[in-house]
Amino acid sequence: MENGESFKRPHEDLHVWQDAMHLVEAIYQFSSNFPDTERFGLTSQIRRAAISIPSNIAEGAGRRSRLEYQRFLSIARGSLSELDTQYQVAIRLGLARACQPTSDLINRVFARLTALLNALDKPKGAR
Repeated sequence: MENGESFKRPHEDLHVWQDAMHLVEAIYQFSSNFPDTERFGLTSQIRRAAISIPSNIAEGAGRRSRLEYQRFLSIARGSLSELDTQYQVAIRLGLARACQPTSDLINRVFARLTALLNALDKPKGAR
């Protein structure tokens, strides 16, 4: 790279990755006031699950095969399901209040991951 040029990574243009990055920020904020007793418990788990989502989207987008891309998107979707469960547990335990923008973001990332996986399931050239 010359003259400070940088190459845009394939995942950076994906709306699902962008939303997943916003979700990481939202989850860090959501979990910021969990009690210290949860530092190695739910706080760590929910943050790790959140980070896993855009990380797996990025890794899949950087792979060379469609099958590998689908596999990493599927892993991201599994991490999102895990995150959603932990989010609901935190609310049920009274560690935090439900946050509608965060809930909406979880739903949007899930919908976009599902749509991308469905699009990749179709044979090339099919509509």
